[in-house]
Amino acid sequence: MSLIERWRERLPVTARTPIITLGEGNTPLVRADRVAKAANLPPGSVFLKIEGMNPTGSFKDRGMTLAISKAVEARARGVLCASTGNTSASAAAYAARAGLRCIVFLPRGKVAAGKLAQAVMHGAEIIEVAGNFDQALVLANEAAKTRGFALVNSSNPFRIEGQKTAAFEILEQLGRAPDNHFIPVGNAGNITAYWKGYQEGGAKPRMFGWQAAGAAPLVSGRPVANPTTLATAIRIGRPVSWNGAIAARDESGGAIGKVTDAEILAACRFLGRAEGIFCEPASAASVAGLIKLGKNGRAPRGVTVCVLTGNGLKDPGIAARFAPKIRRVKAGGRIKL
Repeated sequence: MSLIERWRERLPVTARTPIITLGEGNTPLVRADRVAKAANLPPGSVFLKIEGMNPTGSFKDRGMTLAISKAVEARARGVLCASTGNTSASAAAYAARAGLRCIVFLPRGKVAAGKLAQAVMHGAEIIEVAGNFDQALVLANEAAKTRGFALVNSSNPFRIEGQKTAAFEILEQLGRAPDNHFIPVGNAGNITAYWKGYQEGGAKPRMFGWQAAGAAPLVSGRPVANPTTLATAIRIGRPVSWNGAIAARDESGGAIGKVTDAEILAACRFLGRAEGIFCEPASAASVAGLIKLGKNGRAPRGVTVCVLTGNGLKDPGIAARFAPKIRRVKAGGRIKL
């Protein structure tokens, strides 16, 4: 069953809305006792929502199925977006499924190889921008207004509506509301969507957003002109959903903090080796934030859900930073283990 069919009564769709789906949603919620221990929390208190199990490997598919479906309903000429990678991969895949033209604006040299490969294979028309994501988004907005294309970035309200369904799933999977929700924050659409979903589900967990230290405008309270971080998915200096993220933080009694690239990498490696989950660096920001608080004795009590937004194969180059020592032997030789 598609995400739209599953949650039709809670989404802005009608009988006229076509359903463009790749089978998104219904991603695993996995208990993570080793993460809990690293954060000085008791067993059974931490769970990971693995959004990298969506069709194109990231949470973006939740909003894209609805955004593309509504674009087809509105008879758009095509779709376009600016992206750090995951949005372009998702938009390209769903546009291909719908038979729509897809144009993606990418900051030159700043998109991980796995994500670029997806956009290419799904037939997206790629425009490289000599600048950062925020500058690419300006161009995408201008193009959408003048060319009759649907913009499918998180400023599109249908994206937020689709993404809120992850909160509904967590409530079902846990059988209760979590006390705390930890999530990476880049353009801030996802934290906005989760908070909307929780509220509609009658829940109010504390929302903890985590930005990379070199791209933390919500922490400093002002835009970052040249954001820097190896976590490319959250390398954004002027979040479109700024107000939504602040509202989620304040209304829930949560917080928005920052983690260094070193902390992100350490969490990424820890998840792979301790929990068997390979996520892209940006995803690990949520776990890095929880562990950081735990080391300082400030991790919140109760049940915590950490969202892992994208699959590790999105950014395969990151594994090179953890290359093991490789032993070589001759065929037929003896191996000492």
